[in-house]
Amino acid sequence: MNATAKRTFIVEREEQRVRPTYQTRTIRLIGDIQRETAEAMLRNAPLDPLRPLELVLREEPKARRLDQNSAMWAGPLRDIAEQAWVGGRQFSAEVWHEHFKREYLPEDASSDPYDQAQLALLVKNPQTYRKWDMTPKGDRVLVGSSTQLTERGFSEYMRQIEADGANMGVEFHVAPATAA
Repeated sequence: MNATAKRTFIVEREEQRVRPTYQTRTIRLIGDIQRETAEAMLRNAPLDPLRPLELVLREEPKARRLDQNSAMWAGPLRDIAEQAWVGGRQFSAEVWHEHFKREYLPEDASSDPYDQAQLALLVKNPQTYRKWDMTPKGDRVLVGSSTQLTERGFSEYMRQIEADGANMGVEFHVAPATAA
Protein backbone atom coordinates (compact mmCIF):
# COMPACT_ATOMS: atom_id res chain seq x y z
CA MET A 1 0.00 0.00 0.00
CA ASN A 2 1.47 3.35 -1.01
CA ALA A 3 1.58 6.43 1.27
CA THR A 4 -1.49 8.08 -0.32
CA ALA A 5 -3.59 4.94 0.05
CA LYS A 6 -2.48 4.56 3.70
CA ARG A 7 -3.35 8.20 4.42
CA THR A 8 -6.78 7.81 2.73
CA PHE A 9 -7.45 4.63 4.74
CA ILE A 10 -6.51 6.36 8.01
CA VAL A 11 -8.67 9.40 7.23
CA GLU A 12 -11.63 7.15 6.34
CA ARG A 13 -11.16 5.19 9.60
CA GLU A 14 -11.01 8.45 11.59
CA GLU A 15 -14.22 9.71 9.94
CA GLN A 16 -16.00 6.46 10.80
CA ARG A 17 -14.86 6.64 14.41
CA VAL A 18 -16.11 10.22 14.74
CA ARG A 19 -19.69 9.36 13.74
CA PRO A 20 -21.92 10.10 16.75
CA THR A 21 -24.19 7.46 18.18
CA TYR A 22 -27.34 7.29 16.10
CA GLN A 23 -30.43 8.24 18.09
CA THR A 24 -33.23 5.66 18.11
CA ARG A 25 -36.24 6.89 16.18
CA THR A 26 -39.74 5.51 15.99
CA ILE A 27 -42.25 6.36 13.27
CA ARG A 28 -45.81 5.06 13.33
CA LEU A 29 -46.77 4.37 9.70
CA ILE A 30 -50.35 5.65 9.58
CA GLY A 31 -50.24 7.80 6.45
CA ASP A 32 -48.21 9.04 3.51
CA ILE A 33 -46.44 11.76 5.51
CA GLN A 34 -45.03 9.20 7.93
CA ARG A 35 -44.01 6.91 5.06
CA GLU A 36 -42.20 9.82 3.35
CA THR A 37 -40.46 10.71 6.62
CA ALA A 38 -39.30 7.12 7.04
CA GLU A 39 -38.06 6.96 3.45
CA ALA A 40 -36.10 10.21 3.89
CA MET A 41 -34.57 8.96 7.15
CA LEU A 42 -33.50 5.73 5.47
CA ARG A 43 -32.00 7.56 2.48
CA ASN A 44 -29.98 9.80 4.83
CA ALA A 45 -28.95 7.15 7.35
CA PRO A 46 -25.17 6.66 7.58
CA LEU A 47 -23.74 3.50 6.06
CA ASP A 48 -21.12 2.19 8.44
CA PRO A 49 -19.59 -1.29 8.13
CA LEU A 50 -17.93 -0.94 11.55
CA ARG A 51 -21.06 0.23 13.39
CA PRO A 52 -24.00 -0.67 11.13
CA LEU A 53 -27.50 0.56 11.88
CA GLU A 54 -30.37 -1.91 12.22
CA LEU A 55 -33.76 -1.38 10.57
CA VAL A 56 -36.71 -3.16 12.25
CA LEU A 57 -40.30 -3.00 11.00
CA ARG A 58 -42.94 -4.52 13.26
CA GLU A 59 -46.50 -4.00 14.30
CA GLU A 60 -46.83 -1.46 17.09
CA PRO A 61 -47.15 -3.31 20.40
CA LYS A 62 -50.37 -2.72 22.27
CA ALA A 63 -49.58 -0.89 25.47
CA ARG A 64 -51.01 -1.90 28.80
CA ARG A 65 -54.51 -0.48 29.07
CA LEU A 66 -55.60 1.83 31.88
CA ASP A 67 -58.46 -0.51 32.75
CA GLN A 68 -55.90 -3.30 33.28
CA ASN A 69 -54.01 -1.07 35.70
CA SER A 70 -57.21 -0.07 37.55
CA ALA A 71 -58.26 -3.71 37.80
CA MET A 72 -54.86 -4.62 39.32
CA TRP A 73 -55.23 -2.02 42.10
CA ALA A 74 -58.94 -2.64 42.77
CA GLY A 75 -58.60 -6.42 42.52
CA PRO A 76 -55.55 -8.56 43.29
CA LEU A 77 -53.41 -5.95 45.03
CA ARG A 78 -56.26 -4.88 47.31
CA ASP A 79 -57.24 -8.50 48.05
CA ILE A 80 -53.64 -9.49 48.83
CA ALA A 81 -53.12 -6.43 51.06
CA GLU A 82 -56.32 -7.23 52.99
CA GLN A 83 -55.87 -11.00 53.32
CA ALA A 84 -52.21 -12.03 53.08
CA TRP A 85 -50.00 -12.39 56.14
CA VAL A 86 -46.22 -12.84 55.85
CA GLY A 87 -44.00 -13.10 58.91
CA GLY A 88 -46.91 -12.25 61.18
CA ARG A 89 -47.81 -9.01 59.43
CA GLN A 90 -49.71 -7.52 56.54
CA PHE A 91 -48.43 -5.13 53.89
CA SER A 92 -50.06 -2.31 51.91
CA ALA A 93 -51.03 -2.65 48.26
CA GLU A 94 -48.16 -0.26 47.41
CA VAL A 95 -45.61 -2.50 49.14
CA TRP A 96 -47.02 -5.58 47.38
CA HIS A 97 -46.84 -3.75 44.06
CA GLU A 98 -43.13 -2.98 44.60
CA HIS A 99 -42.53 -6.59 45.67
CA PHE A 100 -44.26 -8.01 42.59
CA LYS A 101 -42.40 -5.66 40.24
CA ARG A 102 -39.10 -6.94 41.64
CA GLU A 103 -40.27 -10.53 41.31
CA TYR A 104 -42.19 -10.55 38.05
CA LEU A 105 -41.30 -7.70 35.70
CA PRO A 106 -39.35 -9.17 32.79
CA GLU A 107 -35.58 -9.16 33.09
CA ASP A 108 -33.53 -7.32 30.47
CA ALA A 109 -32.95 -9.41 27.34
CA SER A 110 -29.66 -11.15 26.83
CA SER A 111 -27.98 -11.14 23.44
CA ASP A 112 -29.82 -14.41 22.65
CA PRO A 113 -32.31 -13.72 19.79
CA TYR A 114 -34.92 -15.97 21.48
CA ASP A 115 -34.74 -13.89 24.70
CA GLN A 116 -35.00 -10.69 22.67
CA ALA A 117 -38.07 -12.00 20.81
CA GLN A 118 -39.73 -12.97 24.09
CA LEU A 119 -39.04 -9.57 25.63
CA ALA A 120 -40.53 -7.87 22.55
CA LEU A 121 -43.83 -9.62 23.34
CA LEU A 122 -43.86 -8.37 26.93
CA VAL A 123 -42.61 -4.76 26.84
CA LYS A 124 -43.49 -1.82 24.59
CA ASN A 125 -39.93 -0.89 23.70
CA PRO A 126 -37.49 -3.79 24.16
CA GLN A 127 -34.56 -1.72 22.84
CA THR A 128 -34.73 0.71 25.76
CA TYR A 129 -36.35 -1.41 28.49
CA ARG A 130 -34.36 -1.93 31.68
CA LYS A 131 -35.59 -3.58 34.85
CA TRP A 132 -32.56 -2.64 36.95
CA ASP A 133 -30.01 0.15 37.11
CA MET A 134 -27.20 1.07 39.46
CA THR A 135 -26.95 3.99 41.88
CA PRO A 136 -23.75 6.05 42.00
CA LYS A 137 -22.71 3.93 45.02
CA GLY A 138 -23.14 0.76 42.99
CA ASP A 139 -26.40 -0.42 44.56
CA ARG A 140 -28.92 -2.12 42.31
CA VAL A 141 -32.23 -0.24 42.04
CA LEU A 142 -35.49 -1.18 40.36
CA VAL A 143 -36.29 1.20 37.49
CA GLY A 144 -38.69 -1.03 35.55
CA SER A 145 -42.38 -0.23 35.65
CA SER A 146 -45.60 -2.03 34.79
CA THR A 147 -46.36 0.98 32.55
CA GLN A 148 -43.70 -0.38 30.18
CA LEU A 149 -45.60 -3.63 29.62
CA THR A 150 -47.68 -4.56 26.60
CA GLU A 151 -51.22 -5.92 27.05
CA ARG A 152 -49.80 -9.44 26.89
CA GLY A 153 -46.95 -8.61 29.27
CA PHE A 154 -49.36 -7.07 31.77
CA SER A 155 -51.70 -10.09 31.55
CA GLU A 156 -48.78 -12.41 32.35
CA TYR A 157 -47.69 -10.12 35.18
CA MET A 158 -51.23 -10.24 36.64
CA ARG A 159 -51.35 -14.06 36.39
CA GLN A 160 -48.13 -14.25 38.41
CA ILE A 161 -49.49 -11.87 41.07
CA GLU A 162 -52.70 -13.88 41.32
CA ALA A 163 -50.78 -17.17 41.57
CA ASP A 164 -48.68 -15.74 44.41
CA GLY A 165 -51.81 -14.52 46.19
CA ALA A 166 -53.54 -17.88 45.76
CA ASN A 167 -50.48 -19.62 47.25
CA MET A 168 -50.90 -17.36 50.31
CA GLY A 169 -54.58 -18.35 50.61
CA VAL A 170 -56.04 -15.15 49.19
CA GLU A 171 -59.58 -15.38 47.85
CA PHE A 172 -59.89 -12.95 44.97
CA HIS A 173 -62.96 -10.82 44.36
CA VAL A 174 -64.10 -9.33 41.08
CA ALA A 175 -63.02 -5.70 40.79
CA PRO A 176 -65.98 -3.33 41.12
CA ALA A 177 -67.36 -2.10 37.79
CA THR A 178 -66.59 1.51 36.98
CA ALA A 179 -69.51 3.85 36.53
CA ALA A 180 -70.35 4.52 32.90
